[in-house]
Amino acid sequence: MIIGVPKEIKNHEYRVGLTPASAKELITHGHQVVLETNAGFGIGISDRDYIAAGASILPTAKEVFAQADMIIKVKEPLEKERRMLRKGQILFTYLHLAPDFPQTEALIKSKAICIAYETVTDYMGRLPLLAPMSEVAGRMSVQAGAHILEKSQGGQGILLGGVPGVPPANVLILGGGVVGSSAARIAIGMRANVTLIDSNIEVLRRLDQEFTGKVQLLFATQETIEQQLCQADLVIGAVLIPGAQAPKLVTKEHLSIMKPRTVLVDVAIDQGGCFATSHSTTHDAPTFIEQDIIHYCVANMPGAVARTATMALNNATLPYIIKIANLGYKQALLEDKGLMQGLNICEGHVTCQHVADSFGLPYVDAKSLFS
Repeated sequence: MIIGVPKEIKNHEYRVGLTPASAKELITHGHQVVLETNAGFGIGISDRDYIAAGASILPTAKEVFAQADMIIKVKEPLEKERRMLRKGQILFTYLHLAPDFPQTEALIKSKAICIAYETVTDYMGRLPLLAPMSEVAGRMSVQAGAHILEKSQGGQGILLGGVPGVPPANVLILGGGVVGSSAARIAIGMRANVTLIDSNIEVLRRLDQEFTGKVQLLFATQETIEQQLCQADLVIGAVLIPGAQAPKLVTKEHLSIMKPRTVLVDVAIDQGGCFATSHSTTHDAPTFIEQDIIHYCVANMPGAVARTATMALNNATLPYIIKIANLGYKQALLEDKGLMQGLNICEGHVTCQHVADSFGLPYVDAKSLFS
């Protein structure tokens, strides 16, 4: 199989779908790897590094798309990339389709086989390809929030960890999954006053064992959320329903009960955001203010630490890429039920129930397409 890696073109996105080590591994399995020139330049990986691993370099993304049987990316294909997809071509990347009808419509029309990292599951129902970026984004969310709380960034002028004689900032984390727990670890390390809210009592019990009283753990109700929003200096949105739009836990009306210049960091923005007032921002212009509340809603947060994020992502995705390349997508999906969960669109059919429900589109069970 020919595996193609175009250079990412999203704003300030420097990650790359394959590292030279991953490319070499695929080549060892008998496959060809082609990359757009300078695909890894943003994280200090040169074309020479890929050539040394046995890969080939092509001058344009158009040529990569034209030659490849499978396209490996990091972020969802933008409009110009979607136009280069063709029938029967495999696309393996983060898609986040539920809040994005234009992308969904374009991928349906392309008749490509579109497998989303974020909905692949493992034998325990976890999200192994979303987890590494969730870890990165969770840790970054506190770092970003602490920076925005500084007066020069428009914040209240609060030091997250305080100093002797001055209380620390109040950090509220909505969701106790990979993002939320990762955020809590960093916030604790920075000596903030941390509260985490989740609707799963078993998650709260597990986190109670880990944090041993260092985090206030509360069960999610509207009253609890409202009470904590009144006190928070930094709110991190970390809720997730795999493949579906994120629930809106903070409404527009909630902004009026919060302190002026409270910082909201919406890590769920790829799935539409968990704050009703959120809209996607970029690393160039990461924040906006509504009702005197600062919103940080960068849709590719890990892109800011692209080298770390690329290595972490490749560690998770490579075994799946090898499986698809070795077996072909049909056999790979049939043999791996978790990988089958990643199939969102297949040759014009929507095969992810949450995506179909989001737009009122017909849903097709993927297995019926392979019989």
